[in-house]
Amino acid sequence: MSQKAIEMIGVNKWYGALQVLKGINLNVATGEHIVLCGPSGSGKSTLIRCINHLEEIHEGVISVNGTQLSQKGANADHIRRDVGMVFQQFNLFPHLTVLNNCMLAQRRVRRTSVAAAKEKAMRYLERVHIAEQASKYPAQLSGGQQQRVAIARALCMDPKIMLFDEPTSALDPEMVKEVLDTMISLADDGITMICVTHEMGFARAVAHRVIFMDRGEIIESAKPEEFFSSPSHERTKAFLSQILNH
Repeated sequence: MSQKAIEMIGVNKWYGALQVLKGINLNVATGEHIVLCGPSGSGKSTLIRCINHLEEIHEGVISVNGTQLSQKGANADHIRRDVGMVFQQFNLFPHLTVLNNCMLAQRRVRRTSVAAAKEKAMRYLERVHIAEQASKYPAQLSGGQQQRVAIARALCMDPKIMLFDEPTSALDPEMVKEVLDTMISLADDGITMICVTHEMGFARAVAHRVIFMDRGEIIESAKPEEFFSSPSHERTKAFLSQILNH
């Protein structure tokens, strides 16, 4: 895990007068799994959305696999080809079947043939244990099933990096495990991963590092065993006492 997959140097971002990211410095090695946690409004989702220019930064530098993201995002499409993203809301196209949801970007962006796109879509639907639902529409699936389709759709683009923005927070508790199990299995494949989540069991099982953010800053970064057993900052301790005692 030596090569840098993601590098953020001095990244600042504002929404009007509110500074939501403050001097973010972060290196993520190829194959590394990072869990980002922190209270609501701490800047976690904004941080990962800046990596593929879904949000624009105002100061600083972001590089993905050695390519620097220009301030205005001129090369964002090039970077997005390497970066898959799974959102809190599943963002599936309701008028397309599961199979066609997984084929669409392959056909439009990669110009893949129908046969090749279908073969790859089925392979990844199989991978997330939902191939039998290929002909259904999103509304016919549970939330957990829809989120697994969203993961398969992202994987169909052969990303080198996967970003997860609270992928289980919109799910009923009984559906959370099936999505986390899918993500754990992806982690076992060695893909670079940044996940914004409050699922601390997942962080213990998968993360190489857990990063705690508060008020737009990275407050603490440590290996899971250290992060949970002996956090060094009071804000981290207060957050963990709240979240682990629920």
